[in-house]
Amino acid sequence: MKKHLGLFEGFGVELEYMVVDKDSLRVKPIVDEVIKEVAGKYVSDYEDGEIAWSNEIVLHVIELKTNGPSNSLVGLDKKFHQHVKRINKILEKYNSELLPTGAHPFYDPDLETKLWPHENNPVYESYNRIFNCKGHGWSNLQSTHINLPFANDEEFGKLHAAIRILLPLIPAIAASTPILDGNYTGYLDSRLEVYRKNQIKIPSITGKVIPEQVFSKAHYKERILNKIFNDISPYDSEGILQYEWLNSRGAIARFDRNTIEIRVVDIQENTKADLAIVGLSSLLLKELINERNVSLKELQKFHEDDLSEIFLNTIKYAENTLITNLSYLEVFGIKEEVTANELWQHIFESIVFESSIISDKELEPIKTILHKGTLATRIKKSLGDDLSYNNIIEIYKQLSLSLISNEMFVP
Repeated sequence: MKKHLGLFEGFGVELEYMVVDKDSLRVKPIVDEVIKEVAGKYVSDYEDGEIAWSNEIVLHVIELKTNGPSNSLVGLDKKFHQHVKRINKILEKYNSELLPTGAHPFYDPDLETKLWPHENNPVYESYNRIFNCKGHGWSNLQSTHINLPFANDEEFGKLHAAIRILLPLIPAIAASTPILDGNYTGYLDSRLEVYRKNQIKIPSITGKVIPEQVFSKAHYKERILNKIFNDISPYDSEGILQYEWLNSRGAIARFDRNTIEIRVVDIQENTKADLAIVGLSSLLLKELINERNVSLKELQKFHEDDLSEIFLNTIKYAENTLITNLSYLEVFGIKEEVTANELWQHIFESIVFESSIISDKELEPIKTILHKGTLATRIKKSLGDDLSYNNIIEIYKQLSLSLISNEMFVP
């Protein structure tokens, strides 16, 4: 019998990027050609040692991911960065490049959406038939996914309890999407604002993004998965979508591989920043599980409505959110109202650093985020009041250079 990895014995990381024209920054639906270039045929996945490439639902988005669990995050950003450079080299012949951030600033989903036409197409066509994937919430939301393992039901309960506490804070450090359709949306994390509404036709699929208070496999299947499968069945008579990945909460249990997958992290300007956020999140989760300030029993008491209230504010205001829920703040050893940025600074300064998870130096990008603002804030500062097409292109070209140089974007 296969032995499952225990808590923090492995890390799965997925990074999604847009393919765009180098000059106009318009999306280029050519990911199938990129993968064919290295695989020799149209396939969904290409493996190259520790990193794999794969398609997403639309033809202009490519995903880089750890090829199975990595036992540490140390050095992982450099491995991802090498593959970013390799893909960009391939894209030169198409006058194209990878573009970071969680959403394209002027992509038109009604006119530019092209679904992946090869392997797994029936899944994508089913989603399109039921939900109409021509929308920002389907075809314009690039994220970092964090997959963390659990060995048994007890570890699942601990990990799920801790992740539910973490989720509302993530936009306050990872928001990178202040603009859609060429305009400010009023949300620093526009990606999550559209994400939480993209399957509203069947509300149980996404729920409130923050998962319910379920801390065992049996309870999870009974309360979450069975309801989702029952609700989708009138639209999915062939059962094409009745799998665990249909669940679209901000963190989903994958019992097929004994992991929980966190989905609410906007992709940043480079792999260095992405992996720093993964590292800090992992360190914080470990401290929550180890009951540094409050017991796991106390963590489990938080209802999704209370956590969702904080989450909806951080989607809108990111690091500027004023957190007033004192019970929530007590989890982190704070006894008075603070902004989300102040809370993250407190966490960062007091975190128990573990070099087996990530090196101290690899957490450096967090300092930029805490002192200069989330990437969304830095993008807004750079754009100012000039939302002309040319100015947007100029700023986002700088972001594509940040991806190549692996240096932080600081206006």
